[in-house]
Amino acid sequence: MASLEARLIGLTIDRSMKEAYAFASQPENFPEWAAGMSSSLHREGETWRAETPLGEATIRFSPPNEFGVLDHWVTLPGKPVIYIPLRMIENGTGTQVAFTLFRQPGMSEADFDQDAAMVEKDLAALKRLLESREPPQSGQA
Repeated sequence: MASLEARLIGLTIDRSMKEAYAFASQPENFPEWAAGMSSSLHREGETWRAETPLGEATIRFSPPNEFGVLDHWVTLPGKPVIYIPLRMIENGTGTQVAFTLFRQPGMSEADFDQDAAMVEKDLAALKRLLESREPPQSGQA
């Protein structure tokens, strides 16, 4: 397979990486900030599923880790697996969030732009959500 066009989308959240990762790494929290992970996201054993306009999606999340890796893989009916690299990187007392958006085969420029805008909106929602929460007391996540 040829290399895919990619866009790096990111922002800084004024919360510690430990706090940001603790929240964002929980698939149950994705519907609170990631519009693409609808309220239908649910766990079936070791598998996560969500209803989408293209049919039921199966989502696999990276295991919990100390490196800030939040990668996930989305499988839609009859489509190749979509790999979504997502990282949280310590940035002083805050967290840099870095999302790599790959342009999928056959995707138009307009659809790629629309996907990028949706990712920007989702990351902004995560930032608002985390920054509006009370910071944990010393010694907590």
